[in-house]
This record gives sequence, C-alpha cells and structure tokens, in this order.
Amino acid sequence: MATGWAGDGAVQDQIDATVNDAVQRARRQLKQGPGLTHCEECGAAIPAARRKAVPGVRLCVACQEAHDAEQRGASLYNRRGSKDSQLR
Repeated sequence: MATGWAGDGAVQDQIDATVNDAVQRARRQLKQGPGLTHCEECGAAIPAARRKAVPGVRLCVACQEAHDAEQRGASLYNRRGSKDSQLR
C-alpha cells in the first residue's frame, strides 16, 4: 500500500510506463524495407539469411553486436528516479 502523495497503484503505474517506453523505443528502432547487401559500417557482406530474417538490416552481426553493447550501456540510467523517491 502506497502512502503520502502517491496513489495506490503508483508503483505498478511506474513499471507499466517503463515497459511501454521500452516497447515504443524498440519499435522505433525497427527497420523497414529491403536490407543492405553490405554492412554500412565495415563493408562486410551481409548473408542472405540475415537479410531475410531481419527486414531492413543495415549492419553485419559483429557491428550490430557492438551497436547493441553501446545501447545497453546508455540504457542503464533510470530517468524516473528510484521507487522510494517516487513514493515519498
């Protein structure tokens, strides 16, 4: 049970908002249309199976892994603050 200024469902609302933001961010990052035959970063050939599996692919597997690692590091920040600070 939440006390103070927060409503009864404040924690769940915060969780839902965080999940919805992540889903929207992932959908915005999805590429559309035909993929490239060669990686736009390193120029390596992108296999036909990858182009078929990932519509709009622009990076080879190695470059995509590096890009994903950078994104993971940037997403560790919780812009909503801690649960405790939200409920006081």
